[in-house]
Amino acid sequence: MILNGSQIFVEVLAEQGVDTLFGYPGGAVLNLYDELYRNQHRIHHVMTAHEQGASHAADGYARATGKTGVVLATSGPGATNLVTGIATAYMDSVPMVAFTGNVGTPVLGKDAFQEAYIEGITMPITKHNYTVRRVEDLADTMREAFRIAQTGRKGPVLVDIPKDITAASCEFTPAAPAQIPQMTDYDAAALAKAAELINSAKRPVVYFGGGVAVSEQGCTALRALIEKADMPATYTLMAAGVLNYGDARSLGLIGMHGTYTANKTVDSADLVLAIGTRFSDRVALNPGKFAANAQIVQIDIDASEVDKNVPVALSVVGDAAVVLKALLPLVKQTEHREWFAQIAQWQANDYQPKDSETVLKPHQIIREVCDMTGPDTVYVTDVGQHQMWAAQYVRHAKPRGFLTSGGLGTMGYGYGAAIGAQVALGKNQRVIHFTGDGSFHMNLNECCTAVSYELPIITVIFNNQVLGMVRQWQTVFYGKRYSSTDPHRKTNYVKLAEGFGAKGYHCETMAQFRAAMAEALQNSGPSWIECCIDKDEKVLPMIPPGGGVQDITMQD
Repeated sequence: MILNGSQIFVEVLAEQGVDTLFGYPGGAVLNLYDELYRNQHRIHHVMTAHEQGASHAADGYARATGKTGVVLATSGPGATNLVTGIATAYMDSVPMVAFTGNVGTPVLGKDAFQEAYIEGITMPITKHNYTVRRVEDLADTMREAFRIAQTGRKGPVLVDIPKDITAASCEFTPAAPAQIPQMTDYDAAALAKAAELINSAKRPVVYFGGGVAVSEQGCTALRALIEKADMPATYTLMAAGVLNYGDARSLGLIGMHGTYTANKTVDSADLVLAIGTRFSDRVALNPGKFAANAQIVQIDIDASEVDKNVPVALSVVGDAAVVLKALLPLVKQTEHREWFAQIAQWQANDYQPKDSETVLKPHQIIREVCDMTGPDTVYVTDVGQHQMWAAQYVRHAKPRGFLTSGGLGTMGYGYGAAIGAQVALGKNQRVIHFTGDGSFHMNLNECCTAVSYELPIITVIFNNQVLGMVRQWQTVFYGKRYSSTDPHRKTNYVKLAEGFGAKGYHCETMAQFRAAMAEALQNSGPSWIECCIDKDEKVLPMIPPGGGVQDITMQD
C-alpha cells in the first residue's frame, strides 16, 4: 500500500505495540501530529508542559513497565530540550526511542529556522541515532530503533525525521515486531570457576545493581542464589526493591550513603560477587581499596564494564538472568553462621535516626508514607538529599517500584517520571513522588500535565529552603562557606498547587503530615504536601569521596 511518512510513522508505532506517546507539537512535526489526531483510538498522546518533562515521562513509563518509552518533539529547541532526558536514560540503561522533527532535507545544514543537528548532539548519549533522508527508509529505521533500544544493555535511540519525509509517500509493507533475542551466551568455564569460588568462600557477599533489577527473572534467580548459598547481599541505588523489605540477608544500600554494615561487609569479605553493576564512584569511592581483601567476580551483560573501574579476578559476560539461572545448580547448599554472626555485630552499630513528634524528620515522613500506602506503591524521586533518604528508608517491595536518576543524577527528573509511571500503570496504582524544594523548582511546571490528565500523583516536598545536598557538602568539606545554596525563595506551595488546579498542603509536624496524607490519598487528581524540615538535616551515614568504611560519619 502507498502511505505518506506520517502514516508510516503511526503504523510502525502501532506495529511495535506502542500505545502511549509523550510529546509536544511544533512546526516540523505538524504532519505527524495531524496523523496522530486521526489515530487517537490507537495511540494515546500525552502532552507535557516541556519537552524535558516528556522525555522523563517516557523514561518513567519504561522503568515502570519494562516496555520501550517513546517521546516526540519538534526540531531545534524542541529536540535540544530532550537532551537531558535522553542522557538520563542512557546513564541508567533505560529503553527509549526519541523521535524529533527537523527542517526539510533541502535546507539541512543551512541554518534554517529551528534547525539543530540533533543527530550529532545526541551521539554520545544514545545507543544509536539516525536522520531519515528517504521516506523509503523510515519504516525500517524505526523498527531498527525499537530493536536496538531493547537488545542487550538497554538504552535510548534517536530518530530524526525531516519535515518533507513526513509528507512524502512510498510503498509500505507491514511487518511483525522483531523478537528481541535474549543474550544466552556466556563462558561456561568461567561460570564453573565462579561457582567454585562461591562454594569455597568463608565470607562471601553479593553486590548487585540495576542490571538485576530490570528483569523479574533475574531478581528471582538472585533471591534463590543468596538463599541457597546463604550469602549476605547489598545493592546500589538502581537496585532498590529487588530484595524484600526485612529480608534477613539484605544489608541495605552500599556506598557513600550506604549502611555501615554493607560497607564493612564488603571491606571484610573474601569474595564479592558483583552482578549487573558498574562499581560507580558513589560505591567504589576509592577503587584501589574497594574490597581489597576479596576476590571479585563480576557478572555483566556489557563487556566494556569489566575491569573498567575496579579490577576483578574473574568475569562472566552475559545476561544476569541467564547467568544466575545457570549458576544456581552449580552452587552448593550451605550456611555461613559465623559470617552472619559477625555481620550481626556490625549491624548493632548501624546509624539509627531519632524520631520526633514536634518537628518533621525525613525518615519518619517516608515511613509514614509507606505505612499509609502499602507494598504495591511505586516511588519516584528527584535528586538530592531526599533521594538518599528515600533509598534508605522506603520499604521497597518490588523491583520496578523505585524510579530514580542514578547515573546522571538529574534534578527535575521526578515529576515527569511520575507522570510516565502513573500513565503506564493506571490511576488505580499509587504513585508517590518524593522531591526537594531545589529539584522541584526545576520542573514543577509539569503539575499542569498531571492536572490535565487527572493523575493522582502525591508529591511530598522536603522543603529545607536550601540546596540540601550541596549545603551538606559545604558543611563537611568547605568550612561552612555556603555559596549559593540558599536561593531565598518565597514560594507558597499551597497557593501554587491551587493555581495549577491541584491540592496543596503545608505541614510542620507529623500530626499535620498524617492528616494531609490521609486527605491526599482520597484526591482524584495531583496533590502536593510541603514538609518543612531543618536545613541542617543530613544524609547519614556518609563516607567522603576517596574514603573507606573507616572514614564513615554517622553523627551530625
